[in-house]
Amino acid sequence: MNVYDSARMADVLAPLGYRPVDQPDDADMVILNTCHIREKATEKVFSELGRLRTLKVQKAARGGRMVLAVAGCVGQAEGAGILARAPYVDLVFGPQTFHRLPELVARAAGGGVLDTEFPAESKFDFLPEEQAGQGLSAFLAVQEGCDKFCTFCVVPYTRGAEFSRPAGAILAEARRLIRGGAREITLLGQNVNAWHGEAAGGGGGSWGLGRLIRALAELEGLLRLRYTTSHPGDMDDELMSAHGEVPQLMPFVHLPVQSGSDRILAAMNRRHRADDYLRRVGRLRRFRADLALSSDFIVGFPGETDADFALTVDLVEQVGYAQAYSFKYSARPGTPAAELDGQVPEAVKDQRLALLQERLNHQQLAFNEAAVGTVMPVLFDRPGRRPGQMLGRSPFMQAVHVTGGDHRPGTLAEVRITAAHPNSLAGRLAGADAAVAAEGDALPAPEVIA
Repeated sequence: MNVYDSARMADVLAPLGYRPVDQPDDADMVILNTCHIREKATEKVFSELGRLRTLKVQKAARGGRMVLAVAGCVGQAEGAGILARAPYVDLVFGPQTFHRLPELVARAAGGGVLDTEFPAESKFDFLPEEQAGQGLSAFLAVQEGCDKFCTFCVVPYTRGAEFSRPAGAILAEARRLIRGGAREITLLGQNVNAWHGEAAGGGGGSWGLGRLIRALAELEGLLRLRYTTSHPGDMDDELMSAHGEVPQLMPFVHLPVQSGSDRILAAMNRRHRADDYLRRVGRLRRFRADLALSSDFIVGFPGETDADFALTVDLVEQVGYAQAYSFKYSARPGTPAAELDGQVPEAVKDQRLALLQERLNHQQLAFNEAAVGTVMPVLFDRPGRRPGQMLGRSPFMQAVHVTGGDHRPGTLAEVRITAAHPNSLAGRLAGADAAVAAEGDALPAPEVIA
Protein backbone atom coordinates (compact mmCIF):
# COMPACT_ATOMS: atom_id res chain seq x y z
CA MET A 1 0.00 0.00 0.00
CA ASN A 2 2.84 2.41 0.76
CA VAL A 3 4.39 1.75 -2.66
CA TYR A 4 1.07 2.70 -4.23
CA ASP A 5 0.67 5.76 -2.00
CA SER A 6 4.19 6.93 -2.83
CA ALA A 7 3.45 6.75 -6.55
CA ARG A 8 0.29 8.79 -6.05
CA MET A 9 2.18 11.40 -3.99
CA ALA A 10 4.51 11.82 -6.95
CA ASP A 11 1.45 12.38 -9.16
CA VAL A 12 0.09 15.03 -6.77
CA LEU A 13 3.45 16.83 -6.64
CA ALA A 14 4.14 16.74 -10.41
CA PRO A 15 2.12 19.92 -11.20
CA LEU A 16 4.33 21.77 -8.69
CA GLY A 17 7.39 20.85 -10.74
CA TYR A 18 8.61 17.96 -8.58
CA ARG A 19 9.83 14.72 -10.11
CA PRO A 20 11.31 11.61 -8.43
CA VAL A 21 15.09 11.37 -8.05
CA ASP A 22 17.28 8.42 -7.11
CA GLN A 23 19.19 9.97 -4.20
CA PRO A 24 18.17 12.39 -1.43
CA ASP A 25 21.50 14.27 -1.28
CA ASP A 26 20.42 17.36 -3.24
CA ALA A 27 16.66 16.79 -3.34
CA ASP A 28 14.27 19.70 -2.90
CA MET A 29 11.92 17.44 -0.95
CA VAL A 30 12.31 14.14 0.87
CA ILE A 31 9.21 12.25 2.03
CA LEU A 32 9.55 9.26 4.33
CA ASN A 33 6.43 7.18 3.72
CA THR A 34 6.20 5.05 6.80
CA CYS A 35 4.74 1.93 8.42
CA HIS A 36 3.70 1.64 12.07
CA ILE A 37 3.04 -2.09 12.29
CA ARG A 38 6.23 -2.85 14.24
CA GLU A 39 8.31 -0.81 16.66
CA LYS A 40 11.51 -1.36 14.68
CA ALA A 41 10.02 0.44 11.67
CA THR A 42 9.17 3.47 13.80
CA GLU A 43 12.67 3.72 15.21
CA LYS A 44 14.12 3.48 11.70
CA VAL A 45 12.15 6.61 10.82
CA PHE A 46 13.89 8.70 13.48
CA SER A 47 17.27 7.21 12.60
CA GLU A 48 16.74 8.17 8.96
CA LEU A 49 15.55 11.65 9.95
CA GLY A 50 18.85 12.21 11.74
CA ARG A 51 20.76 11.38 8.56
CA LEU A 52 18.51 13.57 6.44
CA ARG A 53 18.93 16.49 8.83
CA THR A 54 22.61 16.63 7.85
CA LEU A 55 21.68 16.79 4.15
CA LYS A 56 19.10 19.47 4.88
CA VAL A 57 21.70 21.62 6.67
CA GLN A 58 24.24 21.12 3.88
CA LYS A 59 21.73 22.18 1.25
CA ALA A 60 20.83 25.29 3.27
CA ALA A 61 24.54 26.19 3.41
CA ARG A 62 24.57 26.10 -0.39
CA GLY A 63 21.64 28.51 -0.49
CA GLY A 64 18.98 25.90 -1.17
CA ARG A 65 16.11 24.38 0.78
CA MET A 66 15.11 20.79 1.43
CA VAL A 67 11.52 20.18 2.53
CA LEU A 68 11.54 17.21 4.88
CA ALA A 69 8.28 15.30 5.40
CA VAL A 70 7.06 12.25 7.32
CA ALA A 71 4.03 10.59 5.75
CA GLY A 72 2.11 7.39 6.31
CA CYS A 73 1.15 5.56 9.45
CA VAL A 74 4.00 6.72 11.69
CA GLY A 75 3.07 10.28 10.76
CA GLN A 76 -0.55 9.52 11.65
CA ALA A 77 0.28 7.80 14.94
CA GLU A 78 3.09 9.99 16.24
CA GLY A 79 1.79 13.30 14.86
CA ALA A 80 3.01 16.30 16.83
CA GLY A 81 5.49 14.06 18.64
CA ILE A 82 7.59 13.95 15.46
CA LEU A 83 7.77 17.73 15.28
CA ALA A 84 8.70 17.87 18.96
CA ARG A 85 11.40 15.22 18.65
CA ALA A 86 12.65 16.38 15.22
CA PRO A 87 11.75 20.10 14.90
CA TYR A 88 13.62 20.35 11.60
CA VAL A 89 10.85 18.29 9.95
CA ASP A 90 8.66 20.54 7.80
CA LEU A 91 5.59 18.33 7.19
CA VAL A 92 3.85 15.51 9.03
CA PHE A 93 0.75 13.98 7.47
CA GLY A 94 -1.14 10.69 7.49
CA PRO A 95 -2.15 8.29 4.72
CA GLN A 96 -5.57 9.89 4.25
CA THR A 97 -4.38 13.46 3.59
CA PHE A 98 -1.57 13.25 1.04
CA HIS A 99 -3.93 14.62 -1.62
CA ARG A 100 -3.48 17.96 0.21
CA LEU A 101 0.28 18.01 -0.44
CA PRO A 102 0.28 21.16 -2.63
CA GLU A 103 -1.41 23.12 0.17
CA LEU A 104 0.84 21.57 2.83
CA VAL A 105 4.00 22.41 0.88
CA ALA A 106 2.88 26.03 0.59
CA ARG A 107 2.16 26.22 4.32
CA ALA A 108 5.50 24.60 5.22
CA ALA A 109 7.30 27.84 4.39
CA GLY A 110 6.06 29.17 7.71
CA GLY A 111 7.22 26.27 9.90
CA GLY A 112 6.25 22.72 10.83
CA VAL A 113 2.88 21.66 9.42
CA LEU A 114 0.77 18.83 10.83
CA ASP A 115 -2.21 17.22 9.08
CA THR A 116 -3.37 13.95 10.60
CA GLU A 117 -7.12 14.39 10.22
CA PHE A 118 -9.47 11.75 8.87
CA PRO A 119 -11.26 13.95 6.31
CA ALA A 120 -14.88 13.26 5.47
CA GLU A 121 -14.07 13.27 1.77
CA SER A 122 -12.16 10.42 0.14
CA LYS A 123 -8.64 11.29 -0.98
CA PHE A 124 -9.27 9.30 -4.17
CA ASP A 125 -11.78 11.94 -5.27
CA PHE A 126 -8.96 14.53 -5.34
CA LEU A 127 -6.08 12.58 -6.87
CA PRO A 128 -5.13 13.36 -10.47
CA GLU A 129 -6.43 10.96 -13.08
CA GLU A 130 -3.31 10.89 -15.18
CA GLN A 131 -0.64 9.16 -13.19
CA ALA A 132 2.91 8.11 -13.93
CA GLY A 133 3.15 4.55 -15.16
CA GLN A 134 4.11 1.97 -12.54
CA GLY A 135 5.58 -0.43 -15.06
CA LEU A 136 4.56 -3.95 -16.00
CA SER A 137 3.37 -4.91 -12.52
CA ALA A 138 1.20 -2.23 -10.94
CA PHE A 139 -0.62 -1.73 -7.66
CA LEU A 140 -4.18 -0.45 -7.46
CA ALA A 141 -5.79 0.43 -4.12
CA VAL A 142 -9.44 -0.63 -4.02
CA GLN A 143 -10.04 -0.65 -0.26
CA GLU A 144 -8.52 1.05 2.75
CA GLY A 145 -8.85 0.91 6.49
CA CYS A 146 -10.07 -1.80 8.82
CA ASP A 147 -13.06 -2.46 11.07
CA LYS A 148 -11.74 -5.72 12.51
CA PHE A 149 -9.78 -4.25 15.46
CA CYS A 150 -7.38 -7.13 16.03
CA THR A 151 -5.92 -6.43 19.46
CA PHE A 152 -2.32 -6.29 18.21
CA CYS A 153 -2.91 -4.00 15.23
CA VAL A 154 -2.68 -0.24 14.73
CA VAL A 155 -4.27 -0.14 11.27
CA PRO A 156 -7.78 0.94 12.40
CA TYR A 157 -6.18 3.87 14.22
CA THR A 158 -3.80 4.92 11.44
CA ARG A 159 -5.74 4.06 8.26
CA GLY A 160 -9.23 4.58 9.68
CA ALA A 161 -12.51 2.80 9.01
CA GLU A 162 -13.02 0.47 6.06
CA PHE A 163 -13.71 2.28 2.80
CA SER A 164 -14.38 0.72 -0.60
CA ARG A 165 -13.83 2.68 -3.80
CA PRO A 166 -16.58 2.56 -6.47
CA ALA A 167 -16.10 -0.11 -9.13
CA GLY A 168 -16.25 2.45 -11.93
CA ALA A 169 -13.33 4.44 -10.49
CA ILE A 170 -11.28 1.25 -10.07
CA LEU A 171 -11.93 0.13 -13.64
CA ALA A 172 -11.01 3.59 -14.96
CA GLU A 173 -7.72 3.56 -13.04
CA ALA A 174 -6.98 0.03 -14.24
CA ARG A 175 -7.44 1.16 -17.85
CA ARG A 176 -4.98 4.02 -17.29
CA LEU A 177 -2.47 1.61 -15.76
CA ILE A 178 -2.79 -0.72 -18.76
CA ARG A 179 -2.30 2.21 -21.15
CA GLY A 180 0.82 3.03 -19.13
CA GLY A 181 2.22 -0.46 -19.72
CA ALA A 182 0.81 -2.55 -16.86
CA ARG A 183 0.22 -6.20 -17.71
CA GLU A 184 -0.26 -7.39 -14.13
CA ILE A 185 -2.32 -5.55 -11.51
CA THR A 186 -2.40 -6.30 -7.79
CA LEU A 187 -5.51 -5.05 -6.01
CA LEU A 188 -4.68 -3.61 -2.60
CA GLY A 189 -6.50 -3.20 0.68
CA GLN A 190 -5.91 -3.70 4.38
CA ASN A 191 -8.87 -6.09 4.09
CA VAL A 192 -9.06 -6.29 0.33
CA ASN A 193 -11.64 -9.08 0.24
CA ALA A 194 -13.96 -6.97 2.40
CA TRP A 195 -14.31 -4.69 -0.63
CA HIS A 196 -17.95 -3.98 -1.50
CA GLY A 197 -18.04 -1.02 -3.84
CA GLU A 198 -20.71 0.75 -5.80
CA ALA A 199 -21.42 -1.26 -8.94
CA ALA A 200 -20.16 0.01 -12.29
CA GLY A 201 -22.57 1.10 -15.00
CA GLY A 202 -24.95 3.24 -12.95
CA GLY A 203 -27.42 0.45 -12.25
CA GLY A 204 -27.20 0.79 -8.49
CA GLY A 205 -26.27 -1.87 -5.98
CA SER A 206 -22.81 -3.06 -5.06
CA TRP A 207 -20.26 -5.63 -6.13
CA GLY A 208 -18.00 -7.90 -4.13
CA LEU A 209 -14.36 -8.50 -4.94
CA GLY A 210 -15.09 -11.61 -7.01
CA ARG A 211 -17.39 -9.63 -9.31
CA LEU A 212 -14.83 -6.83 -9.60
CA ILE A 213 -12.13 -9.31 -10.57
CA ARG A 214 -14.34 -10.70 -13.34
CA ALA A 215 -14.88 -7.18 -14.71
CA LEU A 216 -11.17 -6.36 -14.57
CA ALA A 217 -10.32 -9.61 -16.36
CA GLU A 218 -12.30 -8.35 -19.37
CA LEU A 219 -9.96 -5.37 -19.87
CA GLU A 220 -7.91 -5.77 -23.02
CA GLY A 221 -4.17 -6.02 -22.44
CA LEU A 222 -4.36 -7.19 -18.81
CA LEU A 223 -2.69 -10.58 -18.44
CA ARG A 224 -2.65 -11.15 -14.68
CA LEU A 225 -4.58 -10.20 -11.55
CA ARG A 226 -3.68 -10.60 -7.89
CA TYR A 227 -5.03 -9.21 -4.60
CA THR A 228 -3.72 -8.68 -1.09
CA THR A 229 -4.24 -8.70 1.90
CA SER A 230 -7.21 -10.92 2.72
CA HIS A 231 -9.01 -11.74 5.96
CA PRO A 232 -10.23 -15.34 6.34
CA GLY A 233 -13.66 -14.13 7.45
CA ASP A 234 -14.23 -12.24 4.19
CA MET A 235 -13.30 -15.08 1.82
CA ASP A 236 -16.69 -15.74 0.21
CA ASP A 237 -17.75 -18.23 -2.49
CA GLU A 238 -17.94 -15.56 -5.20
CA LEU A 239 -14.27 -14.76 -4.70
CA MET A 240 -13.16 -18.35 -4.22
CA SER A 241 -14.97 -19.50 -7.37
CA ALA A 242 -13.21 -16.78 -9.37
CA HIS A 243 -9.96 -18.67 -8.79
CA GLY A 244 -11.38 -21.59 -10.73
CA GLU A 245 -13.10 -19.58 -13.44
CA VAL A 246 -10.98 -16.47 -14.23
CA PRO A 247 -7.74 -17.38 -16.05
CA GLN A 248 -6.19 -13.97 -15.35
CA LEU A 249 -6.54 -14.45 -11.57
CA MET A 250 -3.33 -16.01 -10.34
CA PRO A 251 -3.43 -19.17 -8.17
CA PHE A 252 -1.73 -17.54 -5.19
CA VAL A 253 -3.50 -16.14 -2.12
CA HIS A 254 -2.03 -14.34 0.86
CA LEU A 255 -4.35 -15.37 3.71
CA PRO A 256 -3.02 -14.41 7.16
CA VAL A 257 -3.91 -16.71 10.05
CA GLN A 258 -1.51 -15.32 12.74
CA SER A 259 -1.85 -18.35 15.08
CA GLY A 260 -3.08 -21.93 15.11
CA SER A 261 -4.41 -21.70 18.66
CA ASP A 262 -8.10 -20.87 19.11
CA ARG A 263 -7.32 -19.38 22.51
CA ILE A 264 -4.75 -17.00 21.06
CA LEU A 265 -6.94 -16.20 18.04
CA ALA A 266 -9.70 -15.17 20.45
CA ALA A 267 -7.27 -12.99 22.42
CA MET A 268 -6.21 -11.43 19.11
CA ASN A 269 -9.88 -10.79 18.20
CA ARG A 270 -9.29 -12.45 14.86
CA ARG A 271 -12.96 -13.52 14.58
CA HIS A 272 -12.14 -16.98 13.27
CA ARG A 273 -10.99 -20.29 14.67
CA ALA A 274 -8.24 -22.51 13.32
CA ASP A 275 -10.83 -24.91 11.89
CA ASP A 276 -12.60 -22.02 10.12
CA TYR A 277 -9.33 -21.13 8.45
CA LEU A 278 -8.60 -24.72 7.42
CA ARG A 279 -12.09 -25.13 5.95
CA ARG A 280 -11.62 -22.01 3.82
CA VAL A 281 -8.24 -23.26 2.63
CA GLY A 282 -9.84 -26.59 1.70
CA ARG A 283 -12.66 -24.86 -0.16
CA LEU A 284 -10.23 -22.61 -2.06
CA ARG A 285 -8.30 -25.66 -3.18
CA ARG A 286 -11.47 -27.36 -4.35
CA PHE A 287 -12.03 -24.42 -6.69
CA ARG A 288 -8.35 -24.37 -7.77
CA ALA A 289 -6.40 -27.52 -6.95
CA ASP A 290 -2.95 -26.02 -7.59
CA LEU A 291 -3.60 -22.88 -5.53
CA ALA A 292 -0.64 -21.80 -3.38
CA LEU A 293 -0.91 -19.97 -0.09
CA SER A 294 1.14 -17.54 1.93
CA SER A 295 0.34 -16.26 5.39
CA ASP A 296 1.34 -14.09 8.33
CA PHE A 297 2.27 -15.46 11.75
CA ILE A 298 2.87 -13.76 15.09
CA VAL A 299 4.77 -15.71 17.74
CA GLY A 300 4.97 -14.75 21.38
CA PHE A 301 1.60 -13.03 21.60
CA PRO A 302 0.77 -12.26 25.26
CA GLY A 303 -0.26 -15.45 27.03
CA GLU A 304 1.01 -17.80 24.30
CA THR A 305 2.13 -21.10 25.83
CA ASP A 306 4.25 -23.87 24.37
CA ALA A 307 1.00 -25.74 23.66
CA ASP A 308 -0.42 -22.75 21.78
CA PHE A 309 2.74 -22.48 19.72
CA ALA A 310 2.62 -26.21 18.96
CA LEU A 311 -0.88 -25.72 17.52
CA THR A 312 0.52 -23.06 15.17
CA VAL A 313 3.21 -25.45 13.95
CA ASP A 314 0.55 -28.13 13.48
CA LEU A 315 -1.57 -25.76 11.35
CA VAL A 316 1.49 -24.98 9.22
CA GLU A 317 1.97 -28.70 8.65
CA GLN A 318 -1.67 -29.15 7.63
CA VAL A 319 -1.77 -26.26 5.17
CA GLY A 320 1.66 -26.36 3.54
CA TYR A 321 2.71 -22.83 2.55
CA ALA A 322 4.52 -21.63 -0.55
CA GLN A 323 5.65 -18.49 1.31
CA ALA A 324 5.04 -16.93 4.70
CA TYR A 325 5.91 -13.93 6.85
CA SER A 326 6.55 -14.54 10.53
CA PHE A 327 7.35 -12.07 13.29
CA LYS A 328 7.79 -11.79 17.01
CA TYR A 329 4.92 -9.98 18.70
CA SER A 330 5.70 -6.28 18.97
CA ALA A 331 3.58 -4.27 21.41
CA ARG A 332 2.17 -1.18 19.72
CA PRO A 333 1.19 1.75 21.95
CA GLY A 334 -2.55 2.24 22.20
CA THR A 335 -3.50 -1.30 21.17
CA PRO A 336 -5.35 -3.57 23.64
CA ALA A 337 -2.73 -6.33 23.43
CA ALA A 338 -0.05 -3.98 24.76
CA GLU A 339 -1.90 -3.95 28.10
CA LEU A 340 -2.45 -7.70 28.38
CA ASP A 341 -0.87 -9.79 31.11
CA GLY A 342 1.43 -12.64 30.22
CA GLN A 343 3.89 -10.80 27.97
CA VAL A 344 6.26 -13.45 26.60
CA PRO A 345 10.03 -13.06 27.26
CA GLU A 346 12.08 -12.07 24.23
CA ALA A 347 14.27 -15.18 24.51
CA VAL A 348 11.18 -17.39 24.23
CA LYS A 349 9.93 -15.38 21.25
CA ASP A 350 13.32 -15.79 19.57
CA GLN A 351 13.28 -19.55 20.08
CA ARG A 352 9.74 -19.98 18.77
CA LEU A 353 10.35 -17.74 15.78
CA ALA A 354 13.46 -19.71 14.81
CA LEU A 355 11.54 -23.00 15.02
CA LEU A 356 8.61 -21.67 13.00
CA GLN A 357 10.79 -20.07 10.33
CA GLU A 358 12.79 -23.27 9.95
CA ARG A 359 9.57 -25.13 9.16
CA LEU A 360 8.22 -22.42 6.86
CA ASN A 361 11.53 -22.18 4.98
CA HIS A 362 11.51 -25.95 4.53
CA GLN A 363 8.01 -25.78 3.04
CA GLN A 364 8.97 -22.92 0.72
CA LEU A 365 11.98 -24.82 -0.59
CA ALA A 366 9.90 -27.98 -1.04
CA PHE A 367 7.28 -25.99 -2.97
CA ASN A 368 9.99 -24.56 -5.23
CA GLU A 369 11.61 -27.97 -5.75
CA ALA A 370 8.26 -29.44 -6.79
CA ALA A 371 8.30 -27.04 -9.75
CA VAL A 372 11.47 -28.54 -11.25
CA GLY A 373 10.64 -30.24 -14.55
CA THR A 374 7.32 -28.46 -14.97
CA VAL A 375 6.46 -25.81 -17.56
CA MET A 376 4.83 -22.63 -16.33
CA PRO A 377 4.05 -19.17 -17.75
CA VAL A 378 6.45 -16.50 -16.54
CA LEU A 379 5.85 -12.77 -16.92
CA PHE A 380 9.26 -11.15 -17.40
CA ASP A 381 9.54 -7.70 -15.87
CA ARG A 382 13.23 -6.75 -15.73
CA PRO A 383 16.76 -7.78 -16.67
CA GLY A 384 18.64 -10.09 -14.33
CA ARG A 385 22.04 -9.45 -12.82
CA ARG A 386 23.93 -11.51 -15.39
CA PRO A 387 24.33 -10.77 -19.13
CA GLY A 388 21.48 -12.20 -21.18
CA GLN A 389 19.42 -13.01 -18.08
CA MET A 390 15.84 -11.94 -17.46
CA LEU A 391 13.82 -12.06 -14.27
CA GLY A 392 10.10 -12.68 -14.02
CA ARG A 393 7.37 -14.10 -11.79
CA SER A 394 5.57 -17.40 -11.93
CA PRO A 395 1.82 -17.56 -11.30
CA PHE A 396 2.73 -18.51 -7.72
CA MET A 397 4.81 -15.36 -7.10
CA GLN A 398 8.14 -17.17 -7.38
CA ALA A 399 11.03 -15.22 -8.87
CA VAL A 400 12.21 -17.00 -12.04
CA HIS A 401 15.59 -16.43 -13.72
CA VAL A 402 16.02 -17.37 -17.38
CA THR A 403 19.19 -16.99 -19.45
CA GLY A 404 19.14 -16.95 -23.24
CA GLY A 405 16.38 -16.38 -25.74
CA ASP A 406 14.51 -13.28 -26.84
CA HIS A 407 12.41 -12.49 -23.78
CA ARG A 408 12.00 -8.77 -23.28
CA PRO A 409 10.21 -7.09 -20.35
CA GLY A 410 6.50 -7.54 -20.91
CA THR A 411 6.92 -10.99 -22.40
CA LEU A 412 4.76 -13.81 -21.05
CA ALA A 413 6.66 -16.98 -21.85
CA GLU A 414 6.35 -20.70 -21.16
CA VAL A 415 9.39 -21.68 -19.11
CA ARG A 416 10.62 -25.14 -18.20
CA ILE A 417 11.94 -25.01 -14.63
CA THR A 418 15.40 -26.55 -14.32
CA ALA A 419 16.49 -25.68 -10.79
CA ALA A 420 15.03 -24.54 -7.46
CA HIS A 421 16.54 -22.36 -4.78
CA PRO A 422 15.14 -21.19 -1.42
CA ASN A 423 13.84 -17.91 -2.86
CA SER A 424 13.78 -18.38 -6.63
CA LEU A 425 13.63 -20.71 -9.61
CA ALA A 426 15.79 -21.06 -12.72
CA GLY A 427 14.60 -22.22 -16.11
CA ARG A 428 14.83 -22.07 -19.87
CA LEU A 429 12.30 -21.09 -22.52
CA ALA A 430 10.13 -24.07 -23.39
CA GLY A 431 9.79 -23.13 -27.07
CA ALA A 432 11.04 -19.77 -28.27
CA ASP A 433 10.15 -20.40 -31.94
CA ALA A 434 6.40 -19.70 -31.61
CA ALA A 435 4.95 -16.41 -30.48
CA VAL A 436 1.54 -14.91 -30.19
CA ALA A 437 1.14 -11.17 -29.60
CA ALA A 438 -1.25 -9.96 -26.92
CA GLU A 439 -3.13 -6.80 -27.82
CA GLY A 440 -2.20 -3.55 -26.04
CA ASP A 441 -3.29 0.08 -26.18
CA ALA A 442 -0.63 2.76 -26.03
CA LEU A 443 2.49 0.55 -25.80
CA PRO A 444 3.67 -2.40 -27.89
CA ALA A 445 1.80 -5.48 -26.73
CA PRO A 446 3.65 -8.07 -24.65
CA GLU A 447 4.55 -11.26 -26.44
CA VAL A 448 3.13 -14.60 -25.36
CA ILE A 449 5.65 -17.28 -26.25
CA ALA A 450 4.34 -20.83 -26.37
